[in-house]
Amino acid sequence: MTQVWISAAGLCGATVIGSVIGFFIKELPHKWNDMILGYCAGIMLAASTLGLIVPAFEMGMSEMGMSWWVISLGMMAGALFLNVLDYVTPHLHHITGLGETEHHHNAKLNNVLLFVMAIAIHKLPEGIAAGVSMSDFDSGGWTVSLGIALQNVPEGMVIIAPLIMAGVKPLRTFVISMGIGLLEVVGVWIGFALGAVSEVLLPVMLSFAGGAMLYVTSDEMIPETHAHGYQKQATYALLLGFLTLLLIEKCIE
Repeated sequence: MTQVWISAAGLCGATVIGSVIGFFIKELPHKWNDMILGYCAGIMLAASTLGLIVPAFEMGMSEMGMSWWVISLGMMAGALFLNVLDYVTPHLHHITGLGETEHHHNAKLNNVLLFVMAIAIHKLPEGIAAGVSMSDFDSGGWTVSLGIALQNVPEGMVIIAPLIMAGVKPLRTFVISMGIGLLEVVGVWIGFALGAVSEVLLPVMLSFAGGAMLYVTSDEMIPETHAHGYQKQATYALLLGFLTLLLIEKCIE
């Protein structure tokens, strides 16, 4: 249980640290924003594949005799879950403290809120991914938690700065960031509880969490880094992020 609390606190704390850093950045150029997000995407790719999907196949096929298609189906179900969540989650306009007129005439704010909403949507599945992996440390639980925590710092930073620049008050901005971080805490405990229910289902749940993280990376993070003309820099940052988590995993083995 102590490890689960450490994981939950670490994920939320990393978001808060990033948010505090974001308060000191008045304007983040698109080039640096895209490179930071690219680095985050690389970490997410490594965490989802090395910490979730590969262990799911190894555990399911080698130790439990599962068919490969069962684990593959779990991965696709995770992606579909995020796809559906994209459509059913309401916009976050009402939490900014700004009136409807201000939203109507502030296209920049609306774009920022769509990006913040995309981050908020995947925080719960991220937490679930960490919680599920903590149910079995052989599956790379610390790798997943550490990878998510690493990308939470710059992610928290890129949440705060655009909201402040769009006119949202600093205190309300920080509360929004805290709320997003707490979603991961809830997700960690949900994931841990699910993973503890049945060891037989653990490989499927690991692949489900991995599929959800891959969906977020491909559908939201990478396209955002390629939208402003700095896709080459973002691509190299992605490779650096992937290598960072790969080396960290080798060091903690």
